[in-house]
Amino acid sequence: MQSAAKTVDAYIAELPADRAEAIQKLRKIIRKHLPKGFEEQMGYGMMGWAVPHKLYPAGYHCDPKQPLPFLGLASQKNSINLYHMGIYADPTLYEWFVKEYAKRVSGKLDMGKSCIRFKKAEQIPFELIGELCTKMTPADWIALYEKNYKK
Repeated sequence: MQSAAKTVDAYIAELPADRAEAIQKLRKIIRKHLPKGFEEQMGYGMMGWAVPHKLYPAGYHCDPKQPLPFLGLASQKNSINLYHMGIYADPTLYEWFVKEYAKRVSGKLDMGKSCIRFKKAEQIPFELIGELCTKMTPADWIALYEKNYKK
């Protein structure tokens, strides 16, 4: 479910109240914990944070006009999804997150390559998401991206 919203605030305004509340809380935590240098934006029909062209002029290899995406947050049909590219690209970070999730959440982790799905807003581990956000700087992400994806 991609949104046509042009701003993050417009995106949130489109959401049902229960989803908007959880998304706003996640946004606040992400903004508090994400290292300086990432910029909030709308991209690919969802809200997200990217490395801007001023820090990484090459942009995203799939579309160099776009900044380098790092983190996305979306309200999908059946879940709230957090897309963290660092988890996908860094096996150590992935392992850390899986272990920490198991310690803090009683339910099963629903996760794809970079996508963490939360079917119930009350089961979102907000503190853990905050910690996850601190684990990678824009410079770290650029280096990992260039190592793994840039041809």
